[in-house]
Amino acid sequence: MLDLQHIDKTFNRGTVNEATLFTDFSLSVARGEFVSIVGSNGSGKTTALNLVGGSLLPDRGQVLLDGVDITHQPPYRRARRIGRVYQDPSVGTVPHMTIRENLAMAENKGKPYGLSLAVSRKRSEQYRALVADLGLGLEDKMDIPVCLLSGGQRQALSLLMSTLTPVDLLLLDEHTAALDPKTAERIMALTDRIVKEKGVTTLMVTHNLRYAVEYGSRLCMFHAGQIVLDKQGAEKAAMQVEDILSLFNSISIECGN
Repeated sequence: MLDLQHIDKTFNRGTVNEATLFTDFSLSVARGEFVSIVGSNGSGKTTALNLVGGSLLPDRGQVLLDGVDITHQPPYRRARRIGRVYQDPSVGTVPHMTIRENLAMAENKGKPYGLSLAVSRKRSEQYRALVADLGLGLEDKMDIPVCLLSGGQRQALSLLMSTLTPVDLLLLDEHTAALDPKTAERIMALTDRIVKEKGVTTLMVTHNLRYAVEYGSRLCMFHAGQIVLDKQGAEKAAMQVEDILSLFNSISIECGN
């Protein structure tokens, strides 16, 4: 479904800060997989998501989606098939627009915009039902600016918006990191439900090792631009947080930390 093939990526090439992250890096993800990605800072987790999303281009290699080379497709074209939720709750929504208007924008992703005075009554009722299903009481706040919502409410709305139209792939970039523990738990439960209901292939970068163990069908650990752990199926189900911590510690010792 998703293939990163023989990727090379060097940052700040030709400067004193030149740093090579990926050298002949490859990753294949099957349709319907929910992959949790962990690793230390600088290991390549978010860079991999940026290569898939299109905000970064590889120096060499290909990004394929269902066999189609999208390596040089601009992000706005990829957005028709790829949804993304970022770490910052403010990134995935338009702050000065209402919940209703944000949902209307998300539903029209990739479509030409005409001139219209308002969202139809039928669509408004459908949006209200979708928001009510989040269980956050937002159905009574449909006409307030999104900037007045809490971080957790905005992140839940971003998650809903990213999958409002059918997408083939969902990218979650530490999407609970900026939330308090209680809200993060709620967003993870909502994430799991949406992924399962829609059957969408998902890549989730997280620093929360418990989430990586408890959620998803596959677990990958990145280190220095390489995949050093890749477990799925029964092996993934048997993983414990202590197993990941042990590998983290052994890598840290090998690197002299």
